[in-house]
Amino acid sequence: MRLCLFDDPASSALAPLTLARPAFELVCGRFSLRERLIRFWNVSDWAGVVRDDHAAVLEEEFPEARFNDLDWLRRERTLCVLGRWIPEDLSRLPADGNTAFVCGETPVAGWFEPADWDSAAPHDLAGHFDRTLRRRRHLDAAGEVATRPWDLVEANARELTRDYARFPASAVDKLPHGVELLGDSRQLRIAPRAEIEPFVVIDVRQGPVSIDSGARIKAFTRLEGPCHIGRESQLFRAQVSAGTTIGPVCRIGGEVENSIVHGWANKYHDGFLGHSYVCPWVNLGAQSGTSDLKFDYSPVRVPLAGELIETGLKKVGSFIGDHAKTAVNSLFDTGSSIGVMSLVLPDGDLVPRHIPSFARYWRGQLEEGHPLDVLFDIARMAMSRRGVEFTAPQEMLLRLIYDRTSAERTRAFRRMRETRPLQIHTEPYPPEAV
Repeated sequence: MRLCLFDDPASSALAPLTLARPAFELVCGRFSLRERLIRFWNVSDWAGVVRDDHAAVLEEEFPEARFNDLDWLRRERTLCVLGRWIPEDLSRLPADGNTAFVCGETPVAGWFEPADWDSAAPHDLAGHFDRTLRRRRHLDAAGEVATRPWDLVEANARELTRDYARFPASAVDKLPHGVELLGDSRQLRIAPRAEIEPFVVIDVRQGPVSIDSGARIKAFTRLEGPCHIGRESQLFRAQVSAGTTIGPVCRIGGEVENSIVHGWANKYHDGFLGHSYVCPWVNLGAQSGTSDLKFDYSPVRVPLAGELIETGLKKVGSFIGDHAKTAVNSLFDTGSSIGVMSLVLPDGDLVPRHIPSFARYWRGQLEEGHPLDVLFDIARMAMSRRGVEFTAPQEMLLRLIYDRTSAERTRAFRRMRETRPLQIHTEPYPPEAV
């Protein structure tokens, strides 16, 4: 099967999570939205329609795929899918080229013949996809379309349970020495190369637990299903509650509840992370914590790009963009949005709920962050510690994100000056923070 995933303009509402990636690369359940479809449908050839600034990074990461390639779409019959769609039943596909799956009012999937692209403009492939499907006979598509960052967190526990059933594997015959299992062993899967020390408790009474190859679970950790621990991640005396996905190559300690840690992120020390999404290369300093419930139990609003958005939910944590860094004792209020390459150096109070990309919160002020070259050196050093290269396309993408978020920073700095006295610092940035 040939598959093409479409990242439409509405994916920008998932920022800061989608600043550095298309929506189909976001995680919900055990997999990214793309990886789940490719695995289940046994896709042999895939492509993506994405923002131009994402294309070079994706081409580098997935050399087998094609991006924004109209000639590829015109070559053979292809199943085209909206990247924000989280399907309920993957075994069900559109019937033919005259039908389209629609989730709510949003067209999400349909078969395209080569001739269907004859009138498509190379710069408007996502628009052509949407308009074509709207003209067809509609079939109801079970599932949901992610429209805001918290949609992924809310769906995570359910998708973890579904993924466990969708991708069968052998159950555990014998538990590692000293590990206590609460519940049915058929709800637990441990990859052969995973290491679990004694005095670990795994509770599968409310949902399954899966642990990938190379993961290391240290003593005095408790895992509560449904949850997933990604390959080569390490857990240190962690309390992992239901609905949590820990992606690959993470370092996790403290308490994590109903959250998604995308991968390649650190929360080594104590501190609470709840109902949140953490992007790659984030480092949360010791005792950094998130609130996910207001004291009066009222619905939470989240300042996305500085605009307060109603969630309708009582439990919402933080949404933290790529390469963000927090110092010791950073405390995030309920419903916070933390941008790409932002730096948080707390002053003992709650951190502002909106920190735009490339900004720095320091000494009670929100201000312009480190020079880009300094930030890129920090990223290069952090990634090299995990054996990963900081490449030229990644740097170019971050420069483009810097330009795209300039107006958001300007608005945020103005609001901060209106609410707090401006403090003047003589040094361009604190040397001890680098």
